[in-house]
Amino acid sequence: MLSVSDVSLSFGKRLLFKDVNIKFTPGNCYGLIGANGSGKSTFLKILSGEQDYDSGQINIPSGMRMAVLAQKRDAFDEFSVLHAVIRGHEKLYAVMKEREELYSKADMTDEEGMRVGELEGEFAEMGGYEAESEAATLLAGLGIEDDLHDVLMADVEENTKVRVLIAQSLFGNPDILLLDEPTNHLDIESIRWLEEFLLKFNNTVIVVSHDRHFLNKVCTHIADIDYGKISIYVGNYSFWQQASQLMARQQKDQQKKAEARAAELKAFIQRFAANASKSKQATSRMKELDKLDLESMPRSSRRFPFCGFSPERELGKIVLEVEGLAKTLDGEKLFENWDFNVQAGDKIGFVGPNNPAKTAFMDIIAGEDQADSGSYNWGVTTKYDYFPKNNTPYFSNELSMTDWLRQFSVEQDEAYIRGFLGRMLFTQDESLKKVKVLSGGEKVRCLLSKMMLSGANVLILDDPTGHLDLESITSLNNGLMEFGGAIIFASHDHQFINTVANRIVEFTPGGVIDRRMTFEEYLVNEDVAALRDKMYGGHHERLRI
Repeated sequence: MLSVSDVSLSFGKRLLFKDVNIKFTPGNCYGLIGANGSGKSTFLKILSGEQDYDSGQINIPSGMRMAVLAQKRDAFDEFSVLHAVIRGHEKLYAVMKEREELYSKADMTDEEGMRVGELEGEFAEMGGYEAESEAATLLAGLGIEDDLHDVLMADVEENTKVRVLIAQSLFGNPDILLLDEPTNHLDIESIRWLEEFLLKFNNTVIVVSHDRHFLNKVCTHIADIDYGKISIYVGNYSFWQQASQLMARQQKDQQKKAEARAAELKAFIQRFAANASKSKQATSRMKELDKLDLESMPRSSRRFPFCGFSPERELGKIVLEVEGLAKTLDGEKLFENWDFNVQAGDKIGFVGPNNPAKTAFMDIIAGEDQADSGSYNWGVTTKYDYFPKNNTPYFSNELSMTDWLRQFSVEQDEAYIRGFLGRMLFTQDESLKKVKVLSGGEKVRCLLSKMMLSGANVLILDDPTGHLDLESITSLNNGLMEFGGAIIFASHDHQFINTVANRIVEFTPGGVIDRRMTFEEYLVNEDVAALRDKMYGGHHERLRI
């Protein structure tokens, strides 16, 4: 059992958490959640020993092995893929290497022979004879073929490195497993495989993820960082949402009651402070008012933006007509001779491994790029707005956030402009920041403010959830579900796609698959599976989002 006793951590005047007392028990999977900057990754580093803390104690029983999903992708570049996985069990790997070195000698001394005997015992006890087989099974589950096993990590793609590092963390049945955003860069089948692995895993798992579907599938408990503490809830993410909403309402009610009582006490004190016959009562109420101390009442670090998109006019039946569209990038055909129509009410989710095709198509219809051939025409009733994957050109200037957003508004009143920034949780002071210094998440929220301001009835969004926290993803998700116009979007969030899209489009080497159905329906549809095999040249391609 991993236990945390009275652990506190502050950075300067900023308190992350205070007097944390938690026990993480075997057989459970804990989803560690909290607002951006609340300290999720920092807490994992404290548990793993990478981060110092101000006070308290972390207790790991003797003999228990902890495995951590490595965040430095180039840390194992000198190792082969297979050996990088086995490095997840450092003690076993050290025994394996020493054993190999001794066996490679032409002649062994008596002392070396005795050492080999000792190593053989340790090697067998730690499962060394099954190590390569176990590593290969983990790699296969994560979509890495046998022909990559002997390739150096330095020579594989970044997405492959991420998968190898996940396999490394899972290797050797660790007693405690710490995973920070493990589903990033995984295809659907790898995520499903990881879900099944964790569901069968009998030891302790603590995982940070922004993937709500994943948290719902694997978590038995939620560890929520808020109010300067970490609270444990039994159940998955959806259960935590319900429980936390109830607690937030109770907290709000308590705050209102305290504020009402404070106002009542202040009125009495003001009225009777100078009245000799009431002085004792006034003094008593002053003491009660001091005890209320409204400023010190705990406040949630969790903030939900408001994402509401209001079209200026209704769409006609025809939204977009595409004929014979083709695009090649760096010698690779992304799509060719493609006919495509968008109608009112369509909410189209782009899925599949061909991310360049998704981005290229959106860039073309948004007027940011040109097709090699073919044409497209927007309907006469349409007004579109675009959220690009690469937003750098939008923010390479010296404008403040307020002046930046004013560029896109007919109404130039500052209070009106700041209202849209306020919906995305920017304070009045923050709205004066220059846009060129904004973080990735702040840029995303600026672009969403722009889209809310636009009055567009067609929204084009290329991976809008990438830099958002769970609260912002939820708010955007709800806003798009309620949006009355048409949407064309790509995302790596399973739940986001499944709840927003009513039509799925996948770019494949053999053409485009286009089906009017939800994402979950697309995943299990037998006709789609057969068509995908055909489109990918007769072999099964793992579906990525």
